[in-house]
Amino acid sequence: MIVALIVAMTLVPRLFGQDFKTIENAFSQSYELETKGSYSDAVAQLKSVYDEDSYAINLRLGWLYYMQGSFTESSVHYQRAVSLSPYAIEGRLGYVYPLAALGNWAAVKTQYEKILQIDPNNTTASYRLGMILYSSENYQQALKHFEKVANLYPFDYDAAIMYGWASLKLGKLREAEVLFRKVLLIRPGDSSAMEGLQLVK
Repeated sequence: MIVALIVAMTLVPRLFGQDFKTIENAFSQSYELETKGSYSDAVAQLKSVYDEDSYAINLRLGWLYYMQGSFTESSVHYQRAVSLSPYAIEGRLGYVYPLAALGNWAAVKTQYEKILQIDPNNTTASYRLGMILYSSENYQQALKHFEKVANLYPFDYDAAIMYGWASLKLGKLREAEVLFRKVLLIRPGDSSAMEGLQLVK
């Protein structure tokens, strides 16, 4: 902890030495241009002050390149951000967007698994990893992730409906019925829950 603080403090003079106001203005302009959908111009603003050792700039460029549809460039900057701050959840959650767009589902799965190593109760990573596992028909492992999210957020629609479907796929009919009925309390008349209840009978 002390070492990390010392390292961070040594970077402060360097940051201010690069004219902090110029960097701040570049970020400000990038946000303004993003709201207008001018992603390439927003990228150009940050490229003008680019520092490969800046987590913030790489994270922001990762997002802007993703929004622009430049998925390979996006993944390069997100990967750089992750390498600079390996315990930061936001960088990894951002990184999965270009990876998914490029169809690299193995890498997406790896990122979610790493997030859960850092933060075992991260519901976004648990749910999304559960969806990947469910799609690959690994219902047993998917159920564990949906169950975790449902235990943390018992009245969450997404977790409850997928927990129900995973239970149904595994032949846990009683559990599935209870879950589908819960879903109907969360979202009355839900078609997916109604379909599940028909299959339980």
